[in-house]
Amino acid sequence: MSEILQRKPLFNDKGDSEIGKRRIIGGNTTNLNDFNNLKYSWVSQWYRHSMNNFWIPEEINLQNDVKEYRQLSVDEKTAYDKILSFLVFLDSIQTANLPALGEFITANEINLCLTIHAFQEAIHSQSYSYMLDTICSPEERNNILYQWRDDDRLLQRNRFIGDLYNQFQENPSPENLVRTAVANYILEGIYFYSGFMFFYNLERNGKMSGSVQEIRYINRDENTHLLLFRSILQELKNEMPHLFTPELQEEYRQMIKDGVEQEIEWGKYVIGNRIPGLTEQMITDYIHYLGNLRCRGLGLAILYPGEEKEPESMQWISQYSNPNMVKTDFFEAKPTAYSKSSALVDDL
Repeated sequence: MSEILQRKPLFNDKGDSEIGKRRIIGGNTTNLNDFNNLKYSWVSQWYRHSMNNFWIPEEINLQNDVKEYRQLSVDEKTAYDKILSFLVFLDSIQTANLPALGEFITANEINLCLTIHAFQEAIHSQSYSYMLDTICSPEERNNILYQWRDDDRLLQRNRFIGDLYNQFQENPSPENLVRTAVANYILEGIYFYSGFMFFYNLERNGKMSGSVQEIRYINRDENTHLLLFRSILQELKNEMPHLFTPELQEEYRQMIKDGVEQEIEWGKYVIGNRIPGLTEQMITDYIHYLGNLRCRGLGLAILYPGEEKEPESMQWISQYSNPNMVKTDFFEAKPTAYSKSSALVDDL
Protein backbone atom coordinates (compact mmCIF):
# COMPACT_ATOMS: atom_id res chain seq x y z
CA MET A 1 0.00 0.00 0.00
CA SER A 2 1.35 3.45 -0.91
CA GLU A 3 2.61 5.81 1.79
CA ILE A 4 0.20 8.51 2.92
CA LEU A 5 1.57 12.00 3.44
CA GLN A 6 0.77 13.72 6.71
CA ARG A 7 -0.30 17.34 6.91
CA LYS A 8 2.48 19.38 8.45
CA PRO A 9 1.81 20.93 11.88
CA LEU A 10 1.39 24.69 11.85
CA PHE A 11 3.42 25.15 15.04
CA ASN A 12 6.39 22.84 15.32
CA ASP A 13 9.02 23.85 17.85
CA LYS A 14 10.94 20.65 17.16
CA GLY A 15 11.20 21.29 13.43
CA ASP A 16 14.51 21.19 11.58
CA SER A 17 16.27 24.49 10.93
CA GLU A 18 19.18 23.03 8.96
CA ILE A 19 18.91 23.69 5.22
CA GLY A 20 20.36 20.29 4.40
CA LYS A 21 17.39 18.56 6.03
CA ARG A 22 14.78 20.58 4.17
CA ARG A 23 12.61 18.63 1.74
CA ILE A 24 9.65 19.52 -0.46
CA ILE A 25 7.59 16.71 1.05
CA GLY A 26 8.25 14.48 4.04
CA GLY A 27 10.38 17.03 5.88
CA ASN A 28 10.11 18.41 9.40
CA THR A 29 9.47 22.12 8.93
CA THR A 30 9.25 24.88 11.52
CA ASN A 31 7.21 26.96 9.00
CA LEU A 32 9.57 29.88 9.64
CA ASN A 33 9.97 32.11 6.58
CA ASP A 34 13.70 32.82 6.55
CA PHE A 35 14.55 34.68 3.34
CA ASN A 36 18.27 34.52 4.06
CA ASN A 37 18.45 30.74 4.19
CA LEU A 38 16.90 29.19 1.10
CA LYS A 39 17.67 25.65 0.03
CA TYR A 40 16.13 26.15 -3.41
CA SER A 41 18.10 29.09 -4.79
CA TRP A 42 15.75 29.72 -7.74
CA VAL A 43 12.98 30.71 -5.31
CA SER A 44 14.50 34.15 -4.62
CA GLN A 45 14.29 35.29 -8.25
CA TRP A 46 10.88 33.69 -8.75
CA TYR A 47 9.44 35.30 -5.61
CA ARG A 48 10.67 38.81 -6.35
CA HIS A 49 9.70 38.60 -9.98
CA SER A 50 6.18 37.49 -9.11
CA MET A 51 5.82 40.27 -6.55
CA ASN A 52 6.82 42.79 -9.22
CA ASN A 53 4.11 41.39 -11.49
CA PHE A 54 1.38 42.79 -9.24
CA TRP A 55 -1.52 44.32 -11.16
CA ILE A 56 -5.16 45.28 -10.61
CA PRO A 57 -7.86 44.27 -13.13
CA GLU A 58 -9.66 47.63 -12.83
CA GLU A 59 -6.56 49.44 -14.11
CA ILE A 60 -7.64 48.44 -17.60
CA ASN A 61 -10.37 50.41 -19.35
CA LEU A 62 -13.07 48.18 -20.87
CA GLN A 63 -15.45 50.86 -22.09
CA ASN A 64 -14.74 50.23 -25.77
CA ASP A 65 -15.28 46.51 -25.18
CA VAL A 66 -18.82 47.18 -23.97
CA LYS A 67 -19.81 48.36 -27.43
CA GLU A 68 -17.60 45.93 -29.35
CA TYR A 69 -18.97 42.90 -27.48
CA ARG A 70 -22.39 43.61 -29.03
CA GLN A 71 -20.76 43.81 -32.46
CA LEU A 72 -19.04 40.43 -32.30
CA SER A 73 -20.31 37.76 -34.67
CA VAL A 74 -22.41 34.97 -33.18
CA ASP A 75 -19.43 32.60 -33.36
CA GLU A 76 -17.05 35.12 -31.80
CA LYS A 77 -19.45 35.88 -28.95
CA THR A 78 -20.09 32.18 -28.31
CA ALA A 79 -16.34 31.51 -28.17
CA TYR A 80 -15.77 34.55 -25.93
CA ASP A 81 -18.43 33.39 -23.47
CA LYS A 82 -17.43 29.72 -23.34
CA ILE A 83 -13.71 30.45 -23.04
CA LEU A 84 -14.33 32.88 -20.17
CA SER A 85 -16.52 30.30 -18.42
CA PHE A 86 -13.72 27.75 -18.73
CA LEU A 87 -11.01 30.14 -17.54
CA VAL A 88 -12.86 31.54 -14.54
CA PHE A 89 -13.83 28.10 -13.24
CA LEU A 90 -10.37 26.56 -13.41
CA ASP A 91 -8.66 29.62 -11.96
CA SER A 92 -11.20 29.46 -9.12
CA ILE A 93 -10.28 25.82 -8.52
CA GLN A 94 -6.61 26.77 -8.55
CA THR A 95 -7.21 29.38 -5.86
CA ALA A 96 -8.60 26.63 -3.61
CA ASN A 97 -6.26 23.84 -4.66
CA LEU A 98 -2.91 25.52 -4.04
CA PRO A 99 -3.37 26.08 -0.28
CA ALA A 100 -4.65 22.50 0.02
CA LEU A 101 -1.51 21.25 -1.72
CA GLY A 102 0.62 23.47 0.51
CA GLU A 103 -0.62 21.63 3.61
CA PHE A 104 1.74 18.80 2.64
CA ILE A 105 4.69 20.88 1.39
CA THR A 106 7.43 20.99 4.02
CA ALA A 107 9.79 23.50 2.36
CA ASN A 108 8.74 26.92 3.62
CA GLU A 109 10.14 28.81 0.62
CA ILE A 110 8.06 26.66 -1.75
CA ASN A 111 4.97 27.48 0.27
CA LEU A 112 5.76 31.18 -0.07
CA CYS A 113 5.65 30.70 -3.84
CA LEU A 114 2.39 28.76 -3.68
CA THR A 115 0.84 31.56 -1.59
CA ILE A 116 1.67 34.16 -4.24
CA HIS A 117 0.48 31.78 -6.95
CA ALA A 118 -2.88 31.36 -5.20
CA PHE A 119 -3.22 35.13 -4.77
CA GLN A 120 -2.59 35.67 -8.47
CA GLU A 121 -5.19 33.05 -9.36
CA ALA A 122 -7.67 35.00 -7.22
CA ILE A 123 -6.75 38.14 -9.20
CA HIS A 124 -7.38 36.22 -12.42
CA SER A 125 -10.83 35.17 -11.24
CA GLN A 126 -11.51 38.76 -10.27
CA SER A 127 -10.39 40.00 -13.68
CA TYR A 128 -12.80 37.66 -15.47
CA SER A 129 -15.61 38.85 -13.20
CA TYR A 130 -14.65 42.45 -13.91
CA MET A 131 -14.80 41.73 -17.64
CA LEU A 132 -18.23 40.14 -17.35
CA ASP A 133 -19.61 42.74 -14.93
CA THR A 134 -18.52 45.53 -17.27
CA ILE A 135 -19.49 44.02 -20.62
CA CYS A 136 -22.54 41.87 -19.90
CA SER A 137 -25.93 42.21 -18.27
CA PRO A 138 -26.30 40.45 -14.87
CA GLU A 139 -28.33 37.69 -16.54
CA GLU A 140 -25.70 37.16 -19.24
CA ARG A 141 -22.97 37.18 -16.60
CA ASN A 142 -24.59 34.42 -14.54
CA ASN A 143 -25.25 32.35 -17.64
CA ILE A 144 -21.60 32.56 -18.68
CA LEU A 145 -20.24 31.81 -15.19
CA TYR A 146 -22.27 28.61 -14.91
CA GLN A 147 -22.06 27.30 -18.46
CA TRP A 148 -19.71 24.60 -17.18
CA ARG A 149 -22.68 22.92 -15.54
CA ASP A 150 -24.81 22.82 -18.69
CA ASP A 151 -22.23 22.34 -21.46
CA ASP A 152 -21.06 18.71 -21.45
CA ARG A 153 -17.82 19.58 -23.28
CA LEU A 154 -17.00 22.26 -20.76
CA LEU A 155 -17.84 20.02 -17.83
CA GLN A 156 -15.64 17.24 -19.22
CA ARG A 157 -12.72 19.65 -19.55
CA ASN A 158 -13.03 20.86 -15.97
CA ARG A 159 -13.49 17.32 -14.68
CA PHE A 160 -10.10 16.13 -16.00
CA ILE A 161 -8.19 18.51 -13.73
CA GLY A 162 -10.77 18.55 -10.95
CA ASP A 163 -10.76 14.76 -10.58
CA LEU A 164 -6.96 14.70 -10.32
CA TYR A 165 -7.10 17.33 -7.58
CA ASN A 166 -9.83 15.41 -5.74
CA GLN A 167 -7.83 12.20 -6.07
CA PHE A 168 -5.01 13.77 -4.09
CA GLN A 169 -7.43 15.12 -1.49
CA GLU A 170 -8.89 11.64 -1.00
CA ASN A 171 -5.55 9.82 -1.08
CA PRO A 172 -2.63 12.17 -0.33
CA SER A 173 0.15 9.84 -1.37
CA PRO A 174 3.49 11.06 -2.75
CA GLU A 175 2.55 9.63 -6.14
CA ASN A 176 -0.72 11.55 -6.19
CA LEU A 177 1.06 14.73 -5.13
CA VAL A 178 3.32 14.42 -8.18
CA ARG A 179 0.30 13.73 -10.38
CA THR A 180 -1.31 16.88 -8.98
CA ALA A 181 1.86 18.86 -9.71
CA VAL A 182 1.86 17.53 -13.29
CA ALA A 183 -1.83 18.48 -13.57
CA ASN A 184 -0.90 22.02 -12.48
CA TYR A 185 1.86 22.05 -15.09
CA ILE A 186 -0.65 20.99 -17.76
CA LEU A 187 -3.21 23.58 -16.65
CA GLU A 188 -0.70 26.44 -16.64
CA GLY A 189 1.20 25.41 -19.77
CA ILE A 190 -1.32 23.83 -22.15
CA TYR A 191 -4.90 24.06 -20.98
CA PHE A 192 -5.56 27.77 -21.50
CA TYR A 193 -3.80 28.36 -24.79
CA SER A 194 -6.68 27.93 -27.24
CA GLY A 195 -8.43 30.61 -25.20
CA PHE A 196 -5.39 32.89 -25.13
CA MET A 197 -4.89 32.60 -28.90
CA PHE A 198 -8.59 33.40 -29.46
CA PHE A 199 -8.26 36.66 -27.52
CA TYR A 200 -5.02 37.66 -29.26
CA ASN A 201 -6.69 36.94 -32.59
CA LEU A 202 -9.56 39.26 -31.62
CA GLU A 203 -7.12 42.10 -31.13
CA ARG A 204 -5.40 41.18 -34.39
CA ASN A 205 -8.82 41.85 -35.95
CA GLY A 206 -9.18 45.15 -34.07
CA LYS A 207 -11.64 43.92 -31.43
CA MET A 208 -11.93 43.80 -27.62
CA SER A 209 -8.52 45.33 -26.85
CA GLY A 210 -9.36 45.84 -23.16
CA SER A 211 -10.24 42.19 -22.67
CA VAL A 212 -7.04 41.21 -24.44
CA GLN A 213 -4.99 43.40 -22.11
CA GLU A 214 -6.46 41.53 -19.14
CA ILE A 215 -5.51 38.25 -20.82
CA ARG A 216 -1.95 39.49 -21.41
CA TYR A 217 -1.42 39.99 -17.71
CA ILE A 218 -2.96 36.63 -16.91
CA ASN A 219 -0.78 34.94 -19.52
CA ARG A 220 2.32 36.55 -18.01
CA ASP A 221 1.39 35.23 -14.57
CA GLU A 222 0.73 31.76 -16.00
CA ASN A 223 4.26 31.68 -17.41
CA THR A 224 5.67 32.22 -13.92
CA HIS A 225 3.32 29.57 -12.50
CA LEU A 226 4.49 27.16 -15.17
CA LEU A 227 8.11 27.76 -14.18
CA LEU A 228 7.21 27.24 -10.52
CA PHE A 229 5.70 23.80 -11.06
CA ARG A 230 8.40 22.75 -13.46
CA SER A 231 10.95 23.65 -10.77
CA ILE A 232 8.98 21.82 -8.07
CA LEU A 233 8.83 18.69 -10.22
CA GLN A 234 12.55 18.86 -10.95
CA GLU A 235 13.35 19.17 -7.24
CA LEU A 236 11.03 16.27 -6.40
CA LYS A 237 12.79 14.17 -9.02
CA ASN A 238 16.12 14.90 -7.35
CA GLU A 239 14.86 14.21 -3.83
CA MET A 240 12.55 11.27 -4.52
CA PRO A 241 13.67 9.50 -7.71
CA HIS A 242 11.38 6.54 -6.95
CA LEU A 243 8.47 8.83 -7.94
CA PHE A 244 10.01 9.19 -11.40
CA THR A 245 10.61 5.63 -12.53
CA PRO A 246 10.43 5.06 -16.30
CA GLU A 247 6.88 3.76 -15.86
CA LEU A 248 5.74 6.79 -13.86
CA GLN A 249 7.47 9.21 -16.23
CA GLU A 250 5.58 7.63 -19.10
CA GLU A 251 2.36 8.10 -17.12
CA TYR A 252 3.18 11.81 -16.68
CA ARG A 253 3.97 12.05 -20.39
CA GLN A 254 0.60 10.51 -21.23
CA MET A 255 -1.08 13.01 -18.90
CA ILE A 256 0.47 15.80 -20.95
CA LYS A 257 -0.68 14.08 -24.14
CA ASP A 258 -4.23 13.86 -22.75
CA GLY A 259 -4.06 17.56 -21.93
CA VAL A 260 -2.88 18.36 -25.47
CA GLU A 261 -5.62 16.32 -27.11
CA GLN A 262 -8.30 17.84 -24.88
CA GLU A 263 -7.07 21.36 -25.61
CA ILE A 264 -7.14 20.68 -29.35
CA GLU A 265 -10.66 19.25 -29.21
CA TRP A 266 -11.76 22.21 -27.10
CA GLY A 267 -10.24 24.62 -29.60
CA LYS A 268 -12.07 22.90 -32.43
CA TYR A 269 -15.31 23.06 -30.44
CA VAL A 270 -15.20 26.74 -29.44
CA ILE A 271 -13.22 28.15 -32.40
CA GLY A 272 -13.10 25.59 -35.20
CA ASN A 273 -12.91 27.12 -38.68
CA ARG A 274 -15.51 29.74 -37.79
CA ILE A 275 -13.33 32.61 -36.54
CA PRO A 276 -11.51 34.81 -39.09
CA GLY A 277 -7.76 34.40 -38.66
CA LEU A 278 -7.81 30.97 -37.00
CA THR A 279 -8.28 27.42 -38.28
CA GLU A 280 -8.44 24.01 -36.67
CA GLN A 281 -5.09 23.14 -38.26
CA MET A 282 -3.45 26.23 -36.75
CA ILE A 283 -4.81 25.28 -33.33
CA THR A 284 -3.60 21.69 -33.68
CA ASP A 285 -0.11 22.67 -34.84
CA TYR A 286 0.35 25.17 -32.04
CA ILE A 287 -0.87 22.90 -29.22
CA HIS A 288 1.31 20.05 -30.55
CA TYR A 289 4.25 22.43 -30.34
CA LEU A 290 3.34 23.35 -26.76
CA GLY A 291 2.99 19.68 -25.81
CA ASN A 292 6.49 18.98 -27.06
CA LEU A 293 7.80 22.04 -25.22
CA ARG A 294 6.18 20.97 -21.95
CA CYS A 295 7.51 17.40 -22.23
CA ARG A 296 10.99 18.68 -22.90
CA GLY A 297 10.72 20.95 -19.85
CA LEU A 298 10.31 17.86 -17.66
CA GLY A 299 12.96 15.82 -19.44
CA LEU A 300 10.35 13.60 -21.11
CA ALA A 301 10.33 12.34 -24.69
CA ILE A 302 8.48 14.65 -27.06
CA LEU A 303 4.99 13.65 -28.19
CA TYR A 304 4.98 14.83 -31.80
CA PRO A 305 8.27 14.38 -33.69
CA GLY A 306 8.87 17.05 -36.29
CA GLU A 307 6.76 19.65 -34.45
CA GLU A 308 9.39 21.03 -32.09
CA LYS A 309 9.42 24.56 -33.52
CA GLU A 310 6.78 27.24 -33.17
CA PRO A 311 4.58 27.01 -36.30
CA GLU A 312 5.11 29.84 -38.75
CA SER A 313 1.35 30.28 -39.04
CA MET A 314 1.19 31.20 -35.32
CA GLN A 315 4.19 33.49 -34.97
CA TRP A 316 1.85 36.50 -34.96
CA ILE A 317 0.97 35.58 -31.37
CA SER A 318 4.32 37.06 -30.30
CA GLN A 319 3.05 40.54 -31.21
CA TYR A 320 0.08 40.28 -28.86
CA SER A 321 0.80 37.91 -26.00
CA ASN A 322 3.30 39.45 -23.58
CA PRO A 323 3.17 43.02 -22.25
CA ASN A 324 6.89 43.38 -21.65
CA MET A 325 8.81 43.33 -24.95
CA VAL A 326 11.28 40.73 -23.76
CA LYS A 327 11.91 37.21 -24.97
CA THR A 328 10.12 34.61 -22.88
CA ASP A 329 9.81 30.87 -23.43
CA PHE A 330 8.12 31.28 -26.79
CA PHE A 331 6.69 34.76 -26.86
CA GLU A 332 8.19 38.14 -27.59
CA ALA A 333 6.03 41.23 -27.53
CA LYS A 334 5.89 44.93 -26.81
CA PRO A 335 5.34 46.77 -23.53
CA THR A 336 2.30 48.72 -22.40
CA ALA A 337 1.82 51.49 -19.87
CA TYR A 338 0.71 48.89 -17.33
CA SER A 339 3.94 46.85 -17.35
CA LYS A 340 5.68 46.69 -14.00
CA SER A 341 8.03 43.74 -14.44
CA SER A 342 9.77 42.02 -17.30
CA ALA A 343 8.77 38.45 -18.04
CA LEU A 344 10.96 35.62 -16.85
CA VAL A 345 13.50 34.61 -19.47
CA ASP A 346 13.40 30.86 -19.55
CA ASP A 347 13.00 27.98 -21.97
CA LEU A 348 9.83 26.65 -20.40
